Amino acid sequence: MVEHTREHPRLTKTTPAGQRLPLELGTLFVPQRVTQKHGVRLLFFFHGGDWLPQLAISRQHNMAVVTVQAGAGSGSYTKLFTDPGRFSTLITEAEAKSGITFSEIDLGGWSAGCGALRQILNDPASYDRIHRVLCIDGVHTGYVNGKPGPLESQIETGNLDVWLRFGRDAMANKKRFIITHSEIFPGTFASTTETADYLLHEWSLKPHPVVRWGPMKTQMLSEVKSGGLLVVGFAGNSAPDHVDQLHSLPGYLTWLMK
Repeated sequence: MVEHTREHPRLTKTTPAGQRLPLELGTLFVPQRVTQKHGVRLLFFFHGGDWLPQLAISRQHNMAVVTVQAGAGSGSYTKLFTDPGRFSTLITEAEAKSGITFSEIDLGGWSAGCGALRQILNDPASYDRIHRVLCIDGVHTGYVNGKPGPLESQIETGNLDVWLRFGRDAMANKKRFIITHSEIFPGTFASTTETADYLLHEWSLKPHPVVRWGPMKTQMLSEVKSGGLLVVGFAGNSAPDHVDQLHSLPGYLTWLMK
């Protein structure tokens, strides 16, 4: 089903000027206007293609990005970091090839790409290095009985433990954490709304209903702020609504850097 009432604008594909350096995993992009060798933030972004995260980063100040694509399904991204040392090795390689000592390391992912974020954060050393995390409509988990319930579903909570921890650190202003979710109901695994509801309950937070426009003419339905934590719910239960959130990345990055 596709809803036709709201517009679904898309960013124009462009190739911002800068260095593109292939890494053992993914591509490092350093915008042309980033000329200093210190004080530069590095974002790892998963499952968003290359040009769109690069465009979003080029609009930020002193920021570079490593883009990684691994195929469909969060499992393909989780498997990338079964070796907990791989993430640190990628940072070292990015610094060596660019000649930049990155001051802060951030994570971002859309949809299935959030599987990589979860796996990276499950490593204590990597967790400590991460300052900010952006999960775009991609915090999922399974159902206890493999299917949703007739009313409230029982979801598997083990995959959500690291999000709970990072959220608590964000609420204490030790980290910065943004989660967005839509009304899409996959059916075979828990939706991003179901996981957001669970996380908010565990954080003792309640979503506030809102009706206002978000980035790229998306329609915000709920919002929760606490310290460095922001959880935003958006209207839409179709594929274009899901893609709307990816194209909202420039706006989300502005929120993330506040």
